Amino acid sequence: MQITQILIWIKARAWFEKLCNALIAFGFITARSNQSWFIRITTTHTIFVLVYVDDILVIGCNNERVQTIINQLNKSFTLKDLGEVNYFLGIQVRHTTEGLHLSKTKYIKDLLCKAKMKFAKSSGTPMTSGLKLSAYGSDPVENGQLYRSIVGALQYVTITRPEISYCVNRMCQFMQNPLESYWKSIKRILRHLSGTLDYGLHLRRSSQLNLVGFCDTDWATYLDDRRSTSGYRIFLDENLVWCHGTLRSNILFLVHL
Repeated sequence: MQITQILIWIKARAWFEKLCNALIAFGFITARSNQSWFIRITTTHTIFVLVYVDDILVIGCNNERVQTIINQLNKSFTLKDLGEVNYFLGIQVRHTTEGLHLSKTKYIKDLLCKAKMKFAKSSGTPMTSGLKLSAYGSDPVENGQLYRSIVGALQYVTITRPEISYCVNRMCQFMQNPLESYWKSIKRILRHLSGTLDYGLHLRRSSQLNLVGFCDTDWATYLDDRRSTSGYRIFLDENLVWCHGTLRSNILFLVHL
């Protein structure tokens, strides 16, 4: 079994190296942040190619150039052109008059069924305002494996639902020893998702490329170690392109009186 897996990995690696060489020959460069992300920028057009295993997503501002790349790749590889993207890596893509709407409706429905909350009453918010959780003061959950599985799946949901990122990250802090109080918070997040299945990111076309950032932080909201959380959001015009949150380290201030 291990030998078979190794042979499959070697074959996939060889295929990917061949694809990389072909794209580089077509004038693409590899993105520094992701070795599966290829970029070609000229004075007349910009084309991006994203590769995941054997799925290839080609994006560009010129349909003719995009089709040319597909035809060139088809000469070296056996490709099946599926047309405009509608589903990629679990993300549903809906084309609108203003741009693209990205959502994970099917994924969330499957997650609700897994948690046996398909018909749960919806909640307007993913977390109670001012809720502060501790690693103590509650009984352990009956099924820790289910807790970790649901939280891991929720992390993937945050790709198109960034408004639950903070709540999910808080639940991730207690993966080692989850308590019943955390499980109640998880169910609150799931109930919020059940009432907002079609919510997602709407990427709108824009003639301007204004880069705007917002940041915020709390102050010692973790009851156990008094640590703080900070985060930021980056928008390209109206479109959210990056979000990040982090747990800050404790800082000791020495004051002389």
